[in-house]
Amino acid sequence: MSIFVFPRKLLDNVDAESFLKGVIMTESNYPDALLAAEVSPNKTRSVYPEPFASMMDRREKRRLGDMFGLSNFGVNLTQLEPGGVSALYHAHSKQDEFIYVLVGCPTLKSGDNEIVLAPGLCAGFKAGSGRAHQIINQTKETVCFLEVGDRTAGDQVTYPDDDIAAVLREGVWVFTHKDGTPY
Repeated sequence: MSIFVFPRKLLDNVDAESFLKGVIMTESNYPDALLAAEVSPNKTRSVYPEPFASMMDRREKRRLGDMFGLSNFGVNLTQLEPGGVSALYHAHSKQDEFIYVLVGCPTLKSGDNEIVLAPGLCAGFKAGSGRAHQIINQTKETVCFLEVGDRTAGDQVTYPDDDIAAVLREGVWVFTHKDGTPY
């Protein structure tokens, strides 16, 4: 069972009747607004092959951008249980990434640095910089943050700490060992 942490005080000044009008589907079948915590989490916790997929068991993502039909960039509401990680330690060749912490104090691993983040702090990772990164929950509390990333085709991902590589082909991640052998 998953308990999603959401800062309810953000909704204190929201008129319920007005809010509910906002979740009515428009002609395009996308809502004008919705409550992020009510978006169903991904059924699959990871697209990584094993043994890496099971390392994401303490991560839960809600694809907020998809709910509005966004196609140029993705927005995820991500929750990490204690001991959870956002992804393998990685760097993108063509896709920028950005995170904004909502709840808790996750640790950002980037290069040789480990930085404890807090609500209101954000971090960005420029594509092609070679700057690998990972968000880790080393606390005893659940953490929650927004992830924003573009969806540039042909992106390649390097994983300095693991024998895995990824390429985005026609909207699907293809994973291989670093020597090119498929998983």
